[in-house]
Amino acid sequence: EIGLIVPLGEWVLDRACRQARLWLDAGMTAFRISVNLSPAQLRNHDFLSRVEQIVRKHQVPPAVIELEITESVAMLDAETVITILTELKTMGIQIAIDDFGTGFSSLAYLHRLPIDRLKIDRAFVRDLGSTRASGASIAQTVISLGQSLGLSIIAEGIETEDQAQLLMDLGCPLAQGFLYSKPVDSATFISWWKARQPV
Repeated sequence: EIGLIVPLGEWVLDRACRQARLWLDAGMTAFRISVNLSPAQLRNHDFLSRVEQIVRKHQVPPAVIELEITESVAMLDAETVITILTELKTMGIQIAIDDFGTGFSSLAYLHRLPIDRLKIDRAFVRDLGSTRASGASIAQTVISLGQSLGLSIIAEGIETEDQAQLLMDLGCPLAQGFLYSKPVDSATFISWWKARQPV
């Protein structure tokens, strides 16, 4: 309400780029670090220039940065959002739609968005394997939609092996959630990553 999200969002992006640089310097490769965007940030007149300055300041390849927007943010002002996302893509930054399936996206509009991936909302993942079939049906629909648009799909909120297996069976190759790890600090994450590298 008071606009604090704009400097806060900028601070978060700065910290994320700083962390990405540290991971790169530690020898990590093939990762993305995701940062959520708010509607206020997209409406801010110098948003694009600030993103470019922060990425350049930390000397990170833009492709390791993924900016996430929700469906509701994407629907705010279609042409403006498309223009901003296109500029971000031109910089080389990845774009994801977070919590997909909870909003009311126009499929024609979704087709025009320059995005890389859809993230299936955890509410649908939670229903997988339950007596209700709605979660699996919606997950299958999102996966099929994403594949038809040439997008990668990530399922959020994976907590059990059954959920992970069901999603793989539905054709979703990427997942995140407590099944793999609870949130950890940077040093713990680097140790976790190094322990899983081929000898």
